[in-house]
Amino acid sequence: MGKNVIRRKSLEPRSSSEADRDGGVQSVDRALSILETLAEDDVGYRLSDLAVRTGLSASTVHRLLATLESRRFVQFDRAESKWHVGVRSFTVGASFARSRNFSTQAIPYLRKLRDLTRETANLAVVDDEFIIVLTRMESREIMRSLTQVGGRVPMVTSGVGKAVLATYSDEDVGAVIRHHGMPRMTEKSIVRPSDLFKELERIRKHGYALDDEEASMGLRCVAAVVYNDCAEPLAAISVSGMTTRLTDQRLPEIGQIVRDVAAELTAALGGVIPTPR
Repeated sequence: MGKNVIRRKSLEPRSSSEADRDGGVQSVDRALSILETLAEDDVGYRLSDLAVRTGLSASTVHRLLATLESRRFVQFDRAESKWHVGVRSFTVGASFARSRNFSTQAIPYLRKLRDLTRETANLAVVDDEFIIVLTRMESREIMRSLTQVGGRVPMVTSGVGKAVLATYSDEDVGAVIRHHGMPRMTEKSIVRPSDLFKELERIRKHGYALDDEEASMGLRCVAAVVYNDCAEPLAAISVSGMTTRLTDQRLPEIGQIVRDVAAELTAALGGVIPTPR
């Protein structure tokens, strides 16, 4: 009977205000899709490429880009005929980091972490079961960064993500796997749940997580969790660098440094490190 009610409602003529509202919501959704696509690559996109990536017609993309450009959410490079994220997108996005007042407080600890390890130090949080880098202190060494500030990566493919996952129950870890899968990003990616659970046990034992070329060959990441006053994961910090510098011999030392600095930041923020299981 419920299905019949839904069918009858769908056949009723909608008022002009309802149609306008639905169309407006669709336009917002499409505009946000364009912004998300532009944020994926600093090189920028041509109009035709954006249409293909978003699945929208070129005329629709052009119309929405014109509106976004008028509000400075996107900008057009006429020399290369490419669209990029605009300054207004940055200022709006920056409010996300500002709203987490620990970002500013974390800066001295990231600087300490960078100076102690000579590698790039990162601060990241979980958003919808993805990892987002809030800020970083770049290494003075030559490095190829995998994830930019504001970039999103799956939890299971990053050191920061696995550090946070190690604080979850097995049921919650299983839910993350069911929602997002275990993508194979390199030949060293963990793609079996049983292997991931073993890795999480190792992380709980040692107090830090390792991304050993699982997201990008040639890059390693060592991470540890920063806790809030309820002993829950608030964020995580990490160092990332080339495998030629983050060698097997250095990993235990780097891991202890990252774990210790994470504990210092936790204390500075009034957080509590939970009792080991």
